[in-house]
Amino acid sequence: MKSSVTYWILTGLLAAWLALGGILDILRVPATRQIMATLHYPDYMLLILGPAKLLAILALLYPRTRLLREWAYAGVAIDGIGAFLSHCAVGDTAVHIGAPLMFLALAAAGYVARPAALRPAVSK
Repeated sequence: MKSSVTYWILTGLLAAWLALGGILDILRVPATRQIMATLHYPDYMLLILGPAKLLAILALLYPRTRLLREWAYAGVAIDGIGAFLSHCAVGDTAVHIGAPLMFLALAAAGYVARPAALRPAVSK
């Protein structure tokens, strides 16, 4: 029971982070456009990343999507690792480099805390 509560708290925080990022990406607010410019990515990447983040929320929160949840965690990991490496590559500030690491830590903690009922079935 305790791990289930921990899982849902961590997943709720991850979903909130993804929701905020996804909405800001889709709206292409000046701050997110500036981040993309700093990282030398085209502006239209926001229109790819934003909906992907929102779709990840659905996969993470709906309890009957075990395999889809695995893919969502993979996408979240790719997004976080890509952001971390991109910020490192351009010599960005410690805050900008650290944010994706916090995002990854939150996702990893939630992934590890998943109750058995939300894990994919293992075939033998």
